[in-house]
Amino acid sequence: MIEKKLTGKIPRERIEQMEVPAIDAAILNGYRALGDMTGAVSDALDELGVNGVVPSSVLKPTIADARIVGPALTLRNVMQQDQPYKGAKDRISRMAEIEAHNLAVEGNVLVIEGVDNISNMGGISATIALRQGEVGAIVDGGIRDVNVSKNIGFPLWSKSVSSITGKWRVETVAINGCVNIGGVQVRPGDLVVADEGAVCFVPKQLIELVLKRAREITDGEELRYKDIDAGVPVVELAQMTHVYKFDA
Repeated sequence: MIEKKLTGKIPRERIEQMEVPAIDAAILNGYRALGDMTGAVSDALDELGVNGVVPSSVLKPTIADARIVGPALTLRNVMQQDQPYKGAKDRISRMAEIEAHNLAVEGNVLVIEGVDNISNMGGISATIALRQGEVGAIVDGGIRDVNVSKNIGFPLWSKSVSSITGKWRVETVAINGCVNIGGVQVRPGDLVVADEGAVCFVPKQLIELVLKRAREITDGEELRYKDIDAGVPVVELAQMTHVYKFDA
């Protein structure tokens, strides 16, 4: 296989994987079909003993009704050691999310372990991401140019919004390695499921199992709503918990 041509914005040895494993389209569609998407996935991860959810109060969505599902393309940023004003004067940027966009395939979600209160991704980066087929980005750190990403329909979930540029302050030290997002370890190829309630990270070895359980949880909730609408008394609803639990 011919290795993809790189931009040179980051040393090759800092790219731990050139490709993110693909996920079957039927599985992705199965997650998208869940009603309370992150609610069901969060519950399923709890039952499996997996720490994989960051609430939207921590990672806030820029587009309220956005829902995304896709494999994680990961990137890690740290603060530069140099003073930012030197970098601005010399026009030297050490950010390399452009290389992540270069490696992206359609359907990827860019997941950035970033620096808070400084922009790790702006409008131009979001526009390139959309063109490359990425469906959204998760940034444990700051972003800027939110109006641009909103206008083009590219959703982001971020810890903060800041107009302070990362170009002269942030350095990309790894692409497609393990990152820490809100206390959750995320690896390239893990499934990202995000909506207005939370961002869920499903380990790639558990993707099918979590979907199966999330469907059962969703089916149980739909049955309970029907019983509520049918007028089943609260006392009976409280005693029927076992009816709504689908373990098969």
